[in-house]
Amino acid sequence: MGYQAHFKVWRGDDTGGDLQDFQVEVNEGEVVLDIIHRLQATQAGDMAVRWNCKAGKCGSCSAEINGRPRLMCMTRMSTFTEDEVVTVTPLRTFPVIRDLVTDVDFNYVKAREIASFAPPEDLAPGEYRMSQVDVERPQEFRKCIECYLCQNTCHVVRDHEENKAEFAGPRYLMRVAELDMHPLDVRNRKEDAQEDHGLGYCNITKCCTEVCPEHIKITDNSLIPMKERVVDRKYDPLVWLGRKIFKREDLEQRGATGKRSLDEAGPENGSPLPADSIGPVGS
Repeated sequence: MGYQAHFKVWRGDDTGGDLQDFQVEVNEGEVVLDIIHRLQATQAGDMAVRWNCKAGKCGSCSAEINGRPRLMCMTRMSTFTEDEVVTVTPLRTFPVIRDLVTDVDFNYVKAREIASFAPPEDLAPGEYRMSQVDVERPQEFRKCIECYLCQNTCHVVRDHEENKAEFAGPRYLMRVAELDMHPLDVRNRKEDAQEDHGLGYCNITKCCTEVCPEHIKITDNSLIPMKERVVDRKYDPLVWLGRKIFKREDLEQRGATGKRSLDEAGPENGSPLPADSIGPVGS
């Protein structure tokens, strides 16, 4: 049996806007996206909204519903009481284009910044071999539908615009972690995560995990393990000792090479003159 619901939907563009009130019919089994479509059809034909599959698989219809980042197609109206006001606003972290549509280009930029899979040079395509456990380990991360709810809710970029240049966000740090888990990837993903993608900015509040519609344990299974691997690599005493030894050997080798090159160069090329050719100071 249907009822009349009170909706507040944000209307506006990049210059500003405000919430607009609507009274709209709600029928049994409907989701928030159904109501937005009804508003488009009956009361606000020019309302802009991004959507595609209406099945929770494309990630297009992300919005904030009563202040919580959600997919409109997966938020059932039965979630709310009949007398509850339902507020729908665009994703707060990204610039508004119009109404409920935001510019999520930030995420595409971050995706391009991550170096692709780097296999060993001695393996040709078709020669890659992996154990089943290595295949299954990052399988969870591949469920991502790129709705960007995790990116939107992460306070590191949500509340600090200045961090966007240096911080990839949970979705793409998860991608770096996935590549780091790949047994055939030879790139130093730990260094990439820390130096290039801002892993240190993440303080593991788990807000990204809480809003993920695919229930990916972003924090527990990718971000925390990645942080642990970075710390292990940086502070492991054996690794530290190895770096010291190799650094010393490298310096000694460079010093020996430099000395030989000067000796071989001869006086005309800048080699030290023989001691007996140098007279007393002032002579």
